[in-house]
Amino acid sequence: MYTWFECKIKYEKEIGEGKTAKQSEVYLVDALNFTEAEKRIIKEMKPFINGEFEVVDIKRAKFAEMFESSSESADKWYQCKIAITTLDEKKGVEKQVAQVIMVNAADLRDAVKRLDDGMKQSISDYSITSVSETKIMDVYHYEEMQPEGYAKAGENQQ
Repeated sequence: MYTWFECKIKYEKEIGEGKTAKQSEVYLVDALNFTEAEKRIIKEMKPFINGEFEVVDIKRAKFAEMFESSSESADKWYQCKIAITTLDEKKGVEKQVAQVIMVNAADLRDAVKRLDDGMKQSISDYSITSVSETKIMDVYHYEEMQPEGYAKAGENQQ
């Protein structure tokens, strides 16, 4: 099971003519705990940011599922809220269960299409209650971190 953390970093970005501006960006990191999420986001960001940056916030991301796309045009992340219709067998009535699903898409229409495509395998009826673009820049899936000096299984250490 995935445990996602929303990590917010802040750094100074050069905007031209020697001027800088403070920049904040949000990333999703799959990690075991807050400590590992912080360590992973620092490792992932170091090659891309010149100068110093800081992790200013880490919080658990609460969503039921993630529909990713390999399409190059799918460069945005959308938070889709749906209501799934279920049957309460004891009372014999239908009830609505809310869920949040993250969708990687090019635009709003594409997000709805990808959500519908992803939900085709569901046997439950659902309705889309909202779709909104997030500030998430990228997603980093879990990688088993090796202690420094150790090679992964099957790798030759030099």
